[in-house]
Amino acid sequence: MPAALAEPSRALRRPRRAGTAAVAPAVAPAVAPRQAHADSRAPLVLDAAARLFCHQGFEGTKVRDIASAAGMLPGSLYRHFATKEDLLVAVYLRGVEQISAAVETAVQPLADPWERLQAACVAHLEAILRDDDYARVVVRVRPADVPGAADRLTALRERYEALWRALVAALPLPRRTDRRTLRLMLLGALNGAQNWYRADGAASPRVLARQFVTLLRESQQPLREPS
Repeated sequence: MPAALAEPSRALRRPRRAGTAAVAPAVAPAVAPRQAHADSRAPLVLDAAARLFCHQGFEGTKVRDIASAAGMLPGSLYRHFATKEDLLVAVYLRGVEQISAAVETAVQPLADPWERLQAACVAHLEAILRDDDYARVVVRVRPADVPGAADRLTALRERYEALWRALVAALPLPRRTDRRTLRLMLLGALNGAQNWYRADGAASPRVLARQFVTLLRESQQPLREPS
């Protein structure tokens, strides 16, 4: 993924005192409904779009499909969102906000860098593996697949990745460590779980995330000569 477009939030630079309320990272709205209506059905449209984008992909979803799922005519849908790309960006925004809030809440009471990374991995994995279409769309639909919205989608992803840059930067790693590569591979491995994870498996997302961070941490320890 491209370089960051936003500075890490203060929540990840410095842990808060226990008991202090967590504040989700500010994400500027990337797109808004065209008009406000007293009986606005924009939330229904977003839910329908998130479900279809998640299961059918962006290209495989037609505006008429979204309108039908929301119980309206395509012309009525355009009163809320001008284009299908605008709909995708709005779904992305909500998904990024949900995952970001989960990660910040998880790391907020912790001080140890490895514990914070582990908590973030647990929160991320649980967010993208639960039955939530918004979070899944963020992982499944790549900005490069939607040229008409690529810049806006990339900006939203970068705001979230800024949290992970701060987490990885705080780790006590050998000087030779390429932290950018580590971060990208870490997120890639977590996101890839959507392809193979099964809810009826032996390990929960929480257990898997903790095992993964334990393996990562142990790999950074110097090898010892056998006695």
